[in-house]
Amino acid sequence: MPSRAAIDRFLALSPIALVGASRDPKDFSHAVATQLRDGGRTVHLVNPESDEIDGQRCYRTLAEVPDPLEGVLVMVPAGSAAAVARASVQRGVTSVWLHRGAGAGSVSGEAVALCREAGVDVIDGACPLMFTEPVAWFHRAH
Repeated sequence: MPSRAAIDRFLALSPIALVGASRDPKDFSHAVATQLRDGGRTVHLVNPESDEIDGQRCYRTLAEVPDPLEGVLVMVPAGSAAAVARASVQRGVTSVWLHRGAGAGSVSGEAVALCREAGVDVIDGACPLMFTEPVAWFHRAH
């Protein structure tokens, strides 16, 4: 489990980018983006196949997200996470969260190593909804 201090630091950041945002309203990335925005954060959505999701501007790459950018929440398959970590390091973000819910999520050893070597705070697993109020009952069970 990632450190609570790193989690709290990430959750205090704004603006952040959510890489792996889906156009499907039933996709879990929608719930995460909504709850983070409802908590007062600016959340930039990143999806290489979309310019807009539910009326919100969506960027095709992390490089297109406007400055400032403090953190990156990674919600892509683990095999793609290292590329997002590399782009995050290049952008100079201070914190990267590699999402993990049910299953493998976005955590990869290469992505974690890239962040740590660059001095980027990395959260290697867990879901932000386990720590943002209101925490739903099923997230409290974790």
